[in-house]
Amino acid sequence: MLKSITLCACLAAASFAQENPLSASFKMAYTQTKTSITRAAEKMPEDQYGFKPSDDVRSFGQVIGHVADAQYMFCAPVLGDSATKPPGVEKSATTKAALVEAVKTAFAYCDKAYDAMTDAKAVQVLKFFGRDNTGGGVLAFNSMHNYEHYGNIATYMRIKGVVPPTSEPRPAATKKSN
Repeated sequence: MLKSITLCACLAAASFAQENPLSASFKMAYTQTKTSITRAAEKMPEDQYGFKPSDDVRSFGQVIGHVADAQYMFCAPVLGDSATKPPGVEKSATTKAALVEAVKTAFAYCDKAYDAMTDAKAVQVLKFFGRDNTGGGVLAFNSMHNYEHYGNIATYMRIKGVVPPTSEPRPAATKKSN
């Protein structure tokens, strides 16, 4: 039964990618950033959440909070959700638990925008920061913004002797037995 469900999900994803290759590529890039940032937030020790490489930059925790807030700024316009505003996590949350939960919740909100995106919707023009942009352009910008800050996150982790998730060794592939 589980194999059938998994097969159906894989076939549905493959079908969507064939019908919507542009929006599927936006979602793939976003999923990579979401996974990397979430894993980094979970991996960094709590006592390092206040770490700043210099006084004039955000702390590790503030970067995580900023990424969480930004998901709402990028995805609300794509969803046509003018009522949802960033929750101010960067300025209010200070503990690892609160920041990890906030970034997961923010990504779950943004998942809705990527899940609903189609190639036809990707080219529709919307207002973003007072300018015209396409829905696909806004989602692509979100992934670029996430990766920009993942670069900060990875650097902070390296300075503290923590291996960033994208630099961890990949698990060895298991061989199938006949």
